Amino acid sequence: MPPLRADDFDFALPEALIAQAPARPRDAARMLVAAPEGIRDAGVLDLPQWLRPGDLMVVNDTRVIPARLRARRGEARLEIMLNRAEAGGIWHALVRNARKLRPGDILSIEGAPELAPRVVERQEGGAALLDFGPDQALLAAALEKAGEIPLPPYIARPEGPRAEDREDYQPIFARQPGAVAAPTASLHFTDRLLGALAERGVGQVALTLHVGAGTFLPIRAEDPRAHKLHAEWGEITPAAAAAINDARAKGGRIVAIGTTALRLLESAVDSRGVVHPFRGLTDIFLLPGHRFHSADLLLTNFHLPKSSLFMLVSAFAGMARMRNAYAHAVAAGYRFYSYGDASLLFREDYCS
Repeated sequence: MPPLRADDFDFALPEALIAQAPARPRDAARMLVAAPEGIRDAGVLDLPQWLRPGDLMVVNDTRVIPARLRARRGEARLEIMLNRAEAGGIWHALVRNARKLRPGDILSIEGAPELAPRVVERQEGGAALLDFGPDQALLAAALEKAGEIPLPPYIARPEGPRAEDREDYQPIFARQPGAVAAPTASLHFTDRLLGALAERGVGQVALTLHVGAGTFLPIRAEDPRAHKLHAEWGEITPAAAAAINDARAKGGRIVAIGTTALRLLESAVDSRGVVHPFRGLTDIFLLPGHRFHSADLLLTNFHLPKSSLFMLVSAFAGMARMRNAYAHAVAAGYRFYSYGDASLLFREDYCS
């Protein structure tokens, strides 16, 4: 395989195609299908027709928290994006104006004076470790009061997130608080669609991957393999792993709902296709050349040029197929990114 370059994953996208609000209802979004026989235009409500009885959807049940905080260090204004919970009340965070921080600094949080995080360590790339104290219930309550839903930068909200964004940016599967970005493929699901999938005989099992702020970071290196993803915490319970392995043993296909689910599956699968229980951090970076063992299909949104996620879908479905699919999506006016339309991708080496 020839060397990879970040420019290999670039494409032109008209700004008008960047969705600023979700389809209403959520399952009214369009769905591009990249199947072995070619590209097809469909809708999210058509998903049951593309799946079979015995197939198993693997969803991410992480819940988005209001992770963006406004803060001060003396007269300096800061913006804190909580990224990942560590032990003992310490959070890894991305901080705008992080160069002004020193270990031992006590920060004041606008709108939540009861919080007084202490700077434990300043790290590279605008990151820091902040100690919010052991009372996580206090922190959770303060976030609900003073935090903002961390919408990605391409969703224009000059005055901050709207009230409806708190619901719009929260998937129907959300159960486990901890994500600072939504697993956006899940945003398309409704009770109506889940009912149709169940009637079709399609199963569902959940894992947890708390999506971090690093999902929005651009890849600046010319060689993508030089890029380092921020680690994210995930869990596949023994019961979930058993359900996945049982479905495959019975001839069902594994359908990853979102790149986050796929990344955790690939972190826990072995070369025989057996998914093992998992609990901990993963920084897996899936690039063309990776051989996938865990999933047969992937439902996902349309991703940014030169992003780790566009590289992931190119690895899963094939670089040529994804270039063609995205060119078709642009020409056909599909809506892109978090609030946009969906794509259903068959693995490049898929055999029916």
